[in-house]
Amino acid sequence: MTAADAAPATDDIASIEGIGAGTDHGDGDGDGDGVADADAVRLAAQINEARGEIERRMGILLTEASPERLVATMPVEGNRQPYGLLHGGASVVLAETLGSVGANLDAPPGSMAVGIEINASHHRSATSGTVTAVATRIRSGRTLVTYDIRITDDAGQVTCTCRLTCMIRSGLPTGAQEPLRT
Repeated sequence: MTAADAAPATDDIASIEGIGAGTDHGDGDGDGDGVADADAVRLAAQINEARGEIERRMGILLTEASPERLVATMPVEGNRQPYGLLHGGASVVLAETLGSVGANLDAPPGSMAVGIEINASHHRSATSGTVTAVATRIRSGRTLVTYDIRITDDAGQVTCTCRLTCMIRSGLPTGAQEPLRT
């Protein structure tokens, strides 16, 4: 399935439109037209419809998606460890989700991207609210793609930084659907 084949649900787009709209991240011309952002919001809505089990259970919601930059949110509640802090593993799942989605968006047809290495530094705790992750592509090659992911709390303070490297593999597992592409 390609991004062009998927029809975004109007409700999904409306629910996240206000989050990334009007900021001019994508087309780089600085004119504030939001055209690239609108495309990134629509693509995020399409990807949210195809989320995996873990993303649904953890409440991960993409708000912007392109191969170069992805943004997602995740609630702290439901993802805490016994001390009431956001579980470090939850931050890693959020980071790997974004990087893997980004790498798959740019992977050639008939191939898929899989995470092969991730590291995380946990800088401060979050106990409530929502965390927001921004993944920025550092390097894209034929076989490896690397992302820098920064996770912040509601106050904008960095809670975690991650680096993810994905490998582009030809072929898909038996029964797997083609991932969304740009």
